[in-house]
Amino acid sequence: MPDLLLELFSEEIPARMQARAAADLKRLVTDRLVEAGLTYSAAAAFATPRRLALFLTDLPAETRATREDRKGPRTDAPEKAIEGFLRSTGLAREALEVRDDKKGQVYFATIERPGRPATAVVAEAVTATINDFPWPKSMRWGEGSLRWVRPLRRILCLLSSEAGAEIVPVEAGGIAASNVTEGHRFLGSGPFEVTDFEDYAAKLEAEHVILNAEDRAERIWHDATQSAFALGLEVVEDKGLLTEVAGLVEWPVVLMGEIGADFLGLPPEVLQTSMKEHQKFFSVRNPKTGRIERFITVANTASPDGGATILDGNQRVLAARLADAKFFWENDLRKVEAVDLEGMAKPLEAVVFHEKLGTQAERIRRIEALAQEIGPAVGAKPDLAAEAARIAKADLASEMVYEFPELQGVMGRYYAEAAGHDDGVPEACETHYRPLGPTDAVPADPVAVAVALADKLDMLTGFWAIDEKPTGSKDPFALRRAALGVIRIVLENDLRLELIPFITAPLGRNLNMSLLLDVVRPYRSAISGLKGKGGEALAERLVAYFKQETLGGLSALEAEEISFRLLNGTLSLLEFFADRLKVVLRDEGIRHDVIQACFDLGGQDDLVLLVARVKAVQALLETEDGANLLAAYRRASNIVAAEAKKDGRAFDEAPDPAKAVEDAEWGLFKALGAVEPRVAAALEAEDFGAAMAAMAALRAPVDAFFDDVTVNADDPALRENRLCLLNALRALMRRAATWEAIQD
Repeated sequence: MPDLLLELFSEEIPARMQARAAADLKRLVTDRLVEAGLTYSAAAAFATPRRLALFLTDLPAETRATREDRKGPRTDAPEKAIEGFLRSTGLAREALEVRDDKKGQVYFATIERPGRPATAVVAEAVTATINDFPWPKSMRWGEGSLRWVRPLRRILCLLSSEAGAEIVPVEAGGIAASNVTEGHRFLGSGPFEVTDFEDYAAKLEAEHVILNAEDRAERIWHDATQSAFALGLEVVEDKGLLTEVAGLVEWPVVLMGEIGADFLGLPPEVLQTSMKEHQKFFSVRNPKTGRIERFITVANTASPDGGATILDGNQRVLAARLADAKFFWENDLRKVEAVDLEGMAKPLEAVVFHEKLGTQAERIRRIEALAQEIGPAVGAKPDLAAEAARIAKADLASEMVYEFPELQGVMGRYYAEAAGHDDGVPEACETHYRPLGPTDAVPADPVAVAVALADKLDMLTGFWAIDEKPTGSKDPFALRRAALGVIRIVLENDLRLELIPFITAPLGRNLNMSLLLDVVRPYRSAISGLKGKGGEALAERLVAYFKQETLGGLSALEAEEISFRLLNGTLSLLEFFADRLKVVLRDEGIRHDVIQACFDLGGQDDLVLLVARVKAVQALLETEDGANLLAAYRRASNIVAAEAKKDGRAFDEAPDPAKAVEDAEWGLFKALGAVEPRVAAALEAEDFGAAMAAMAALRAPVDAFFDDVTVNADDPALRENRLCLLNALRALMRRAATWEAIQD
């Protein structure tokens, strides 16, 4: 069975496009081959700066012959319908067969397709792929119409087997396929022929081309780390840069250069960022001092002088770049010395954060107020939290961050230290942006935690206030990331923090309104119907929160409207946090419906407590007692709901044990009486495991009750008492979770 070797040889392909292009080549060609009936055993795609390659093994020599019976219209159908069927099959009417069908006689067409040689199928698939290739950006050149990322120079396409190699007749953009390719642009000896993949890969390496990008990256990292180790230094790991550099060279040659003594005093992050962004250099660090002292560059060719000329040119260009960085650094330090960081931040008064949310300076003032409120709740002094918040974003106005935006925060720490700030304030300037992703560490120092939470909560409440929430896959302001950041900071620092006051306060500030107790009360019934659930419980807490607020000159109608929006926004944002919490806990095997069941209790804004409750409920459900107890709850709930609807009343009175006549009935009364105080005490002590264990003890008496007791007894008083008993069981269990949310 033949193997397919395809190479598309061109001018240099941008490194950032290579991996995606190799994957697209593999996907498009294989999909077209399989659709045409040509299967294969294995596929591998490769990319270098000047070529995309694809290797498929064990293709059949030809596709299988096929026979298809296609049902057509009835024989008495309109003539146009019959003609359309004939066109779709390519047959004459005489070739159709008439068969009996349940609706009458129907035309059938038997379409036979003979097998096709693999060469023809491959030629069609490859040609179509080249002509329709999905480059993010492409170009035309010369007089041809073909579009490619850079001018395409050669097409190599072979089907090879033990009998030999056959050139597949592919033609695109005026280029006909052959068995010829080229090696390295500078180190290669010119065009050469190949017979199969093994011959191709071996000759490429002999011509100074490493085909596999992973092999190129491995060689770069090995040579770089060995060169640094020989001098007692270490290479700063950067996987993204390694991947990019591996896409810039076909034959990597690692060279180590020196950084001028004038620049060694720059912050390591500045050196590393400047060298990476402008020159694609790796930083080499002295592990004893933490300073960046040298750099690694990767050339695409070997030179007779061992790379001395290349290094000399690179060092001169680097010196010019670092001179700019040094100028920015020194200029910023002079500004800090002259006007402190608050003075440095003055230009932010004119920088618009969002047209509906004001300037960056206004946002900083909101963050300061919120950080001061959050501080005591996370163990930070309010004045330090406010101080850190005031200057945390001052580096956005610095020349260094203007040049290198990715250094925001990092430079803030350096400038804060230079200005004499301490007690965790500089660290807060750097880490308050974290976490920036799922693997990024969260801030741990109390001051940094206060500012980080304030920053993210202001983002969320601000955009909630102007109704700019994430929709579907769209999240232009990264609000999902902000919510995940809040959740991770709270959980990983084990912070007992009630979020509602720190949501409602900034939400109110962003609405630019304040509320009175009397404004909240009329809307309590409307609140209970809001989608966030638990509205009544939330309203009670908000009533207490707003006792000291003032109306601020609003009319009653305006205040009522704003209050409703504020409460609705709080509930909506809490629901958003619950959805993000499901994402965080998914990797721990926590069920999303269990999270919802606990969240639906209402007012569940203490995330640490919520997660503890969720884990206890899931642990109970994973036991036999828990699963049976859930089934009993559903049965009890369904019975009570059905009878309540029938009678037009709620069976929420306390059941009377004196009216129990069955042993199993009395047993359930006794069990509830014993379990209720244990559950109440455990919930009060926030020991959810103990609460679940206490409820698990209800399993046996509940099972016995349903086995031996008829709930809808003929005696109305007995029936009512038993329904109240089941309602009491339901109410007790609902103190731990809203079990209706649990899915089978």
